[in-house]
Amino acid sequence: MNASVEAQPSVEPQREKVESVVVRFAGDSGDGMQITGDQFTVAAALMGNDYATFPDFPAEIRAPVGTTFGVSAFQINFGSRQILTAGDAPDVLVALNPAALKVNISDIEPGGLIIVNTSAFKPANLRKAGYEVSPFEDGSLDNYRVFDIAISDLTIKAVEDLELSNKDALRCKNMWALGLVLWLFGRKRGPVLDWLHVKFAKKPIVVEANIAALNAGHIYGETSELPINIVPYQVDKAKILPGLYRSVVGSQAMAYGLVA
Repeated sequence: MNASVEAQPSVEPQREKVESVVVRFAGDSGDGMQITGDQFTVAAALMGNDYATFPDFPAEIRAPVGTTFGVSAFQINFGSRQILTAGDAPDVLVALNPAALKVNISDIEPGGLIIVNTSAFKPANLRKAGYEVSPFEDGSLDNYRVFDIAISDLTIKAVEDLELSNKDALRCKNMWALGLVLWLFGRKRGPVLDWLHVKFAKKPIVVEANIAALNAGHIYGETSELPINIVPYQVDKAKILPGLYRSVVGSQAMAYGLVA
């Protein structure tokens, strides 16, 4: 099967309709959270949602891998109504390692959904993040809806036919997580696939690996048996006046203002 072709689920799941939702992607500074957030934002925009985003990244001097000082995050508030801010408390947190969970869990309201990469919750990583006991064992996650998935392991499996090194394979885990979240909110993979082909046009193996990971995450959502308290969401289009729109970040807006 051609990896760039989107597989369609045989049965569309029953979705919970929500007016707006705040999603935060969080991981290490090298996990590609800004890319993940940017691409999810494009997918939401092309579906007709209004939105606002807040990228949160560490200093240029990268902190040791796995520590709380090096956590990078990207938050998006999108919906079918007018969105004026990036949101306060995330409704959904995607945490790719223990440090990301440690830094961000205090912002999640009780009952919020946390998607956790359990592959990263090894003793060494827990110690780096300041955990004395795994949060899966001390009851600190009891007030949340937790979707625990071995994202790193599943990413490696998704790209195993490409014979990448373990390090290179793990670089695709952000795309696996993105594929799952795109499915969770009924957003299309097409814009991400197009971007990957352009971004890595000179590196076909990178394109193929990221597409394989993206599709694997999406298919996991389609085919896995979700925990009883987790359902996919439906976020309808916003009522936006017809016209030509573009995405803009604060620095770009300031530059345009200065030029004007």
